[in-house]
Amino acid sequence: MNKAELIEAMASGAEMTKADAKRALDSFIGATSGALQKGDRVALVGFGSFSVTKRAARKGRNPQTGKEIQIAAKKVVKFKPGSELADAV
Repeated sequence: MNKAELIEAMASGAEMTKADAKRALDSFIGATSGALQKGDRVALVGFGSFSVTKRAARKGRNPQTGKEIQIAAKKVVKFKPGSELADAV
């Protein structure tokens, strides 16, 4: 499912226009991104939680040349599904 299909499903499920569903989805994405940038955790009971974790620097290997390279440390977004979502799948 892509973003347009999600917007259409939200609009029909909530009986709203596609424009309203797009604004709602964009607002959710913006609010979630903002919270994660501040280091907060976003938890949706039954669905799951988004959090930011730090990935340490490590050594890797270039698959084309076999040469060892240094991979920099960075922050990554993690999603942990909730029990209801896990049971539904």
